[in-house]
Amino acid sequence: MVNVRNARSSDVTTMHRLIVELAEYEKAPQEVIATEITLHQALFAESPVAIAWVAELNNEVRGMAICYLRYSTWKGVTLYLEDLIVQEEYRQRGLGRALLQQCIQYAQEKNYQRVSWQVLDWNTPAIEFYKQFNAQFDAGWVNAWVEIG
Repeated sequence: MVNVRNARSSDVTTMHRLIVELAEYEKAPQEVIATEITLHQALFAESPVAIAWVAELNNEVRGMAICYLRYSTWKGVTLYLEDLIVQEEYRQRGLGRALLQQCIQYAQEKNYQRVSWQVLDWNTPAIEFYKQFNAQFDAGWVNAWVEIG
């Protein structure tokens, strides 16, 4: 049975390993510069900048969702899903569904206006998964950023 719970400090090592696995899946492991320490600070500092849940199967963490708040001047407060990760060998067992449902439930409880995220255009399994939630996809925007560090 799948159990979703708030992430704990003791989960950080496993969560970081999941992040590295995702980067490998997306063919960009060299892009991961965040460490267990920075992840711990983001989630458990006095003023955390993110919230996370883990999904357990047989009392072992096999997936996670990490989110933070964004503000849309058009829509209001948005819960941004930074990553939804399930170990490859544990996919198709309801962990991803349970994690996304947790994010949506949290946003509803807080009266946020939406949950949003990005998905790579080549990640067909993820796109098909999100379609089950009636997700909307926007091809009209281009991602942009400036590296600071």
